[in-house]
Amino acid sequence: MTQANEPPLQLRRNGLDPAEELARARDGEGVVRVETPWGLPGYLVCRHADVRRVLTDPVRFSSALTPLRGAGALDPGEAARMRAGQLIGLDPPEHTRLRRMLTPEFTARRMRRLEPRITEIVQSALDDLERAGRPADLVAHFALPVPSLVICELLGVPRADRAAFQDRATRLLDTSLPAEELAAVRREERAYLADLVARARADRGEDLLGTLVREDGDELGADELVGVAGQLLLAGHETTSNMLGLGTLALLRHPDQLAMIREDPARIEPAVEELLRWLSISQSPPPRTTTAEVEVAGQVIPAGALVICSLPAANRDPAFAADPDRLDVTREPAGHVAFGHGVHHCLGAPLARMELRIAFSLLLRRFPGLALADPYERVDFRVFSVVFGLNALRVTW
Repeated sequence: MTQANEPPLQLRRNGLDPAEELARARDGEGVVRVETPWGLPGYLVCRHADVRRVLTDPVRFSSALTPLRGAGALDPGEAARMRAGQLIGLDPPEHTRLRRMLTPEFTARRMRRLEPRITEIVQSALDDLERAGRPADLVAHFALPVPSLVICELLGVPRADRAAFQDRATRLLDTSLPAEELAAVRREERAYLADLVARARADRGEDLLGTLVREDGDELGADELVGVAGQLLLAGHETTSNMLGLGTLALLRHPDQLAMIREDPARIEPAVEELLRWLSISQSPPPRTTTAEVEVAGQVIPAGALVICSLPAANRDPAFAADPDRLDVTREPAGHVAFGHGVHHCLGAPLARMELRIAFSLLLRRFPGLALADPYERVDFRVFSVVFGLNALRVTW
């Protein structure tokens, strides 16, 4: 597979920070033309206020009109089946209908019921990390398995299927993957999920898929259930796992901030919010397509254009947060867009926040001497992925 030398502007980073050219785009014009993985030119929106405006307005900035990435390798019927149930690719009222069914399963109250089991999963992963011996890969032994096991248990996915799912998830998010290869991964993933849904229909367990089949099965078609399962698996796993790896790296790079959390465990919740803002690992939500000519940051964007929102640039916008490039776990960054905004605000945000709070707290308590095993310059970042992350992070203690 031939890979470009540099990712598109919206994916560029300088270590843990957004690339300098992304900050210049935000502080300059605010909207710039970019190439996209869709093979079409797009308009990159960089300022916090403008990003919130785009994400709040599904009438002028449509998700449903944006084609699937690599759709040229799919026939129209196949592409339509793959879009079914994909909340991030729908507009109201269809989006509203599906989200209404899922929202009760992701309330903060329901998530709290999972806290004891999540704590067990985190402690087991920390045991595994310690058994691996120093130095150990924090990604392989901690950041990946914790959210993977949580979301798989929530949805009723067999543990034995986890490794194969992780491999497919990584490829699905790789923007350098050729269209034909991406289509093949999508078909493989869909076949697996269709079998998972068929099993849930046959045996309606207490997991989330079983609950959806039992309570909303008459309204949800098989393709929609497949789409819902796929999106929840991908979003519930990839974002949280990469936050755990990158969040740990960020704290190790800022020992004064790490010390404040360790000395006062009550700081963990604002610290999680600050890490979400500062890292913004979801580089951008899926593009929107303009339904009419529209003006953003003083620039006219024609109808039918792709609009991409840069969440890292928006969350580091000086107009939104004071001294935004500084990691400050005492900050109260209300209004960050790390989970998106508007009707597509991340459904699983309460679950992600709880996992991060528990995982960081127990990690820092178990390993008070946690440190990088390699120089920072050798950290292995994922640079072509829609979700920013690490391939590995060797640590010692």
